[in-house]
Amino acid sequence: METEVPTLIVIAGPTAVGKTDLCLWLAKELDTVILSADSRQFYQEMNIGTAKPGPADLSSVKHYFIDSHSIEDEYSCGAFEADALALLQELFRDKKVVLLTGGSGLYIQALCEGLDEMPEASPAIRHKLMAELANSGLDHLLRQLQELDPDYYDQVDRANPQRVIRALEVCYCSGRPYSFYRGRNPKKRPFRLIKIGLNRDRAELYRRIDQRMDQMLAEGLVAEATALCPYRAHNALQTVGYKEIIDYLDGQQDWPETVRLLKRNSRRYAKRQLTWFSRDTNFQWFHPDDREAVLAFIRQQIV
Repeated sequence: METEVPTLIVIAGPTAVGKTDLCLWLAKELDTVILSADSRQFYQEMNIGTAKPGPADLSSVKHYFIDSHSIEDEYSCGAFEADALALLQELFRDKKVVLLTGGSGLYIQALCEGLDEMPEASPAIRHKLMAELANSGLDHLLRQLQELDPDYYDQVDRANPQRVIRALEVCYCSGRPYSFYRGRNPKKRPFRLIKIGLNRDRAELYRRIDQRMDQMLAEGLVAEATALCPYRAHNALQTVGYKEIIDYLDGQQDWPETVRLLKRNSRRYAKRQLTWFSRDTNFQWFHPDDREAVLAFIRQQIV
């Protein structure tokens, strides 16, 4: 008798679109668990600014990769790929389907397809780029990336210097754009994939993003970011919601400008997330409120 192939259901989309509520409902309907592919929700110390599910949500449905690490730990995309694959092997012994959700496209890609094999980086080039970052700032590096690889420039998290530097390393070492090497040889996985993308009307999404930022600030985001200042060099803190507040604490801008940047940069991040996921033609897109349609689509695929 042929063994039934288990299914990983990916629920992806931009920040504040409504992934958490839909996934909680789907997990209960499908009697399954949720894996987070949000590269900031791993960290126990980052709560408000990462919009983690609340205690009631976490107790109603089993979640993995939320509060799994300390900010003092270095946790890479490759480590997540290995850990999540091992975990799925265990979960699929009891579950026919498992949910994976988040907005970190690279982490979703790592689990679904594997990481791309890139040319070896030159220590000399990395040292040069790090010096340029320190002396001339991230915008200087972004201008180089826009010239060398406009496709990846449109998709990269432009607040993440590590990603920008890595892309430039590949460009300079290989003489080819970083995007040339991405997604060329996807790895086969021992499970079926169903990819669902969530989106809303742009004005509606941006309104939700602004409202979420107001709520985060009311809940104490400034105090949370202040407590994390000793870890400001950590890659996890080079992200929207924390970087702007740390810059404010350093006196780089006043409070009204900080709030404006928090909201603007969150909206820009959402746009980049949508660009990333829309490249993958395997995604079927839904409005997050169309729960029954999403569930019907899933059941149709796994019959």
